[in-house]
Amino acid sequence: MAIGIGQKAIQAGYKVLFRSALDLVEDLELAEMKGELKKRINQLSKFDVLIVDELGYLPMTSQGRFNLFQLVNALYEYRSIILTTNKDFTDWGEFFHHDNVAIPIIDRVIHHSNIFMLGGESYRLRQKTACQ
Repeated sequence: MAIGIGQKAIQAGYKVLFRSALDLVEDLELAEMKGELKKRINQLSKFDVLIVDELGYLPMTSQGRFNLFQLVNALYEYRSIILTTNKDFTDWGEFFHHDNVAIPIIDRVIHHSNIFMLGGESYRLRQKTACQ
């Protein structure tokens, strides 16, 4: 669904970036280590839509969570963010390790959001069993 929305946004003339959460967090951490975090966030802010896939799938470092908050905060009210995750909001504290960054990120993400709760069988598993 996120990819489809991203493709429609591109067709409508918007600039869209699709990144896995792990790649995005690693990118931000590398920029932070080089002293270029603000510059990297400004570069990412040039996209109209940022699609972050698989948030919460793998753990993040404390610095990674802080950097992600800074990005979300910079985009808040100005750009669109699409997050995909298999975690409920109530579980976000778990993959953010219950630190203080989970609530501000959730607050900014849900403030002007449309939330789509999807369930059911994995489409990958369904595709695999259909081929056999």
